Amino acid sequence: MITEIEQETSDITWFFTNGNEIGFVASGGGKLPNSISIKSIDEIELLAHYFEALPPITNVIVSPEVKNFITPGTNRNEYISYFSEMSKKGLFTFDKAVMNRFSDTNYHLVTQPTAPLNIHNLPTEILNLLTQTSLTGDIEKHLDVANFNEGHNQRY
Repeated sequence: MITEIEQETSDITWFFTNGNEIGFVASGGGKLPNSISIKSIDEIELLAHYFEALPPITNVIVSPEVKNFITPGTNRNEYISYFSEMSKKGLFTFDKAVMNRFSDTNYHLVTQPTAPLNIHNLPTEILNLLTQTSLTGDIEKHLDVANFNEGHNQRY
């Protein structure tokens, strides 16, 4: 379990699905969905290692809104580098919209794949962990942790 203090002081990577596509999120010290905060660090790391190890399969589109979220003095290419690597594997990527504001549950799209990875191509163990954090509807430019379907382990 990840405590609120750990959430507030860490940049935790987490994953979700809408039943078809997969999202990758960098928490930036933000509040996690309950379905993530109750996981063990081992489960979170298992998902991260799995997706990081995938080969690139697609091209990437950088959100035009990224410029609104990059802090002055930050190199744009460095900022989007890791997000782009995850999108090349077919994942939509998000970052905290307002850094260092724990209670703000909003995230913004950083990059997206031109050909998303489909959850039906995942091993059962990964699929079972991933589907514990689900979002109804399309993956859009903005993401709010409050919109997640908590506590449902859906089978797709």
